[in-house]
Amino acid sequence: MHFALITPSHNRRQYLPEAIASVQASIHAPLDFSREHLIYENGSTDGSAEWLAQAAAQAGPALRYWSHPEKVRAGLARNRLIAQTDAAAWLVPLDDDDILLQRCLYHYAQLIAQHPRQPWFVADFLRMDQDRRYLPNEDYYAWRFDSPQAMLQAIFKAEHFIQGNVCYSRALFDQVGGYDAELPMAEDLDLYVRFLLAGHLPVLSPHISHLHRFHNSNVSIGVDAGKHNEDLRIIYDKYAGQLQQLGVERPG
Repeated sequence: MHFALITPSHNRRQYLPEAIASVQASIHAPLDFSREHLIYENGSTDGSAEWLAQAAAQAGPALRYWSHPEKVRAGLARNRLIAQTDAAAWLVPLDDDDILLQRCLYHYAQLIAQHPRQPWFVADFLRMDQDRRYLPNEDYYAWRFDSPQAMLQAIFKAEHFIQGNVCYSRALFDQVGGYDAELPMAEDLDLYVRFLLAGHLPVLSPHISHLHRFHNSNVSIGVDAGKHNEDLRIIYDKYAGQLQQLGVERPG
């Protein structure tokens, strides 16, 4: 079993070292699996590329990175990274300012072994501030659904969302066509909607996958309820025919 951690990065020299260190600190014993961390540094002007060159030269778990001179959208960056992974890999997205918990991959590996025919898994996560202080009352807990249709309905009612708290197979990613490289926001949710439209309900994993960092330059700053509903309408309209056949209503 092999995991590939996928991290697009832009001007995160302040936080990227902690994200990388958290992946390198992963503990898999007594299970036997391998891991690598793939980073797509794009358009950074804060010394990230230079620091990555030094970090990748150090001994330790596999770290591979690519630098691109211009900033690209997250979906395109992720697609380019995933194209470098093995066809049998399990993919775990990790933002460049977040921290993976040491046992996250271990718990995913356990579930994959227990559910060999299931192609994706969803976990819980916690939130922290820019100084890694835990934010009470901000925990995220994934919901359990009886069907892909029920999960889609909750997503488009803005009752439930998913972001980096997932693990999915490269095979499923290829099946649905990867991330939409043109979407400026919510490209991850768009991908998960296609997982569900393909009939795949995620297995709920009752563990904490990562610490999601809130800080002054979060990509999602300014995404309030109105902006989230706008993103949902854009995604809904892409798959309106399929969603309407399932009885999933368009966001208001």
